[in-house]
Amino acid sequence: MTVVRRLARPLLAATFVASGVDQLRNARQTADQLQPVLQRAGSIVPQASVVTDNEMLVARMVGAVQVGAGVMLAAGKFPRLSALVLAKMAAINAIVEYRNAEQSTPEGRRLRRSQLLKNLGLVGAGLLAAVDTAGRPGLAWRASHLAEDARRNIQSLGKDTGKTAKSVSRTAKAASRTASKAAEKATAAVAGS
Repeated sequence: MTVVRRLARPLLAATFVASGVDQLRNARQTADQLQPVLQRAGSIVPQASVVTDNEMLVARMVGAVQVGAGVMLAAGKFPRLSALVLAKMAAINAIVEYRNAEQSTPEGRRLRRSQLLKNLGLVGAGLLAAVDTAGRPGLAWRASHLAEDARRNIQSLGKDTGKTAKSVSRTAKAASRTASKAAEKATAAVAGS
């Protein structure tokens, strides 16, 4: 792992871990902020009302997921998966904070815009970390190259099979001619005796 990755991953994760711990400590405040978003989600997907009706549970889950994924990213365990989870959490935070921010004063609107840009930056950083393969090919690259290698092998096998079939055909024709000549000689020898 390069020095940049050793520094960047924990730095990115620290923001999410701190935010998650804060959300766990202040679960009631987080639940109040989540309530409008959860109500909207419950109206769109009625089956989700079991989860969306319990704001405190969702607030604690959001905090715990941020802490867990942040620690995993910082430790380098499943970094791509944990970065993707954190990018999704940043997107959720962006929506919730934007909806709940004060917008009646110029200072409130400036703070709202600043928070939105910070959260969008975290989404972008999480997405970049999610596609970082640490210098090793990703699964999609490996799968496409494996398919390409298989295609080439099948084509060469087909060519080799065609060449082998032609060779066997020529050998069989030569053996047939030799056998015909031998049969004619044997027939002539039997007829002449």
